[in-house]
Amino acid sequence: MSKLSHLDASGAAHMVDVGGKSVSERVAVASATVSMLPETLQLLRDGGHKKGDVLAVARVAGIQAAKKCSDLIPLCHPLMLTAISIEFELDASDTQVLITGRCKVAGQTGVEMEALTAVSVAALTIYDMCKAVDRGMVIGGLRLLEKQGGKSGTWRAGEPG
Repeated sequence: MSKLSHLDASGAAHMVDVGGKSVSERVAVASATVSMLPETLQLLRDGGHKKGDVLAVARVAGIQAAKKCSDLIPLCHPLMLTAISIEFELDASDTQVLITGRCKVAGQTGVEMEALTAVSVAALTIYDMCKAVDRGMVIGGLRLLEKQGGKSGTWRAGEPG
């Protein structure tokens, strides 16, 4: 098992020096879900929410969050992201929104944290905008689905490494 890169020999936290790494195109895809009552999902589907287009606001919130990731996660490097996308899928069972976020950079470190932060904040925004009609919503399933680029290459959920 490899050691944790954010800890030095004495166990103190530090920011990893990525200065010697090669610049490469790096991509990360993450997802999360928001489970809710069928009536709440119907409001999203119909665009009938009093606060407006919930998914449009959640998309913008997710994009903003990816750009601010290094302000939120103490040891993340600030990155000049080249692309961020947030997509929503309303499931057929009428109880869940699947959020998928994709971040891309040409840089010396990966964008996994940016993708994870983006879908997290998009999910929280859905909760915030819908809590007046459904306080029992559950945010779950936060996970990295895929990362590409860098020395370790491509990794996909379900594969070793």
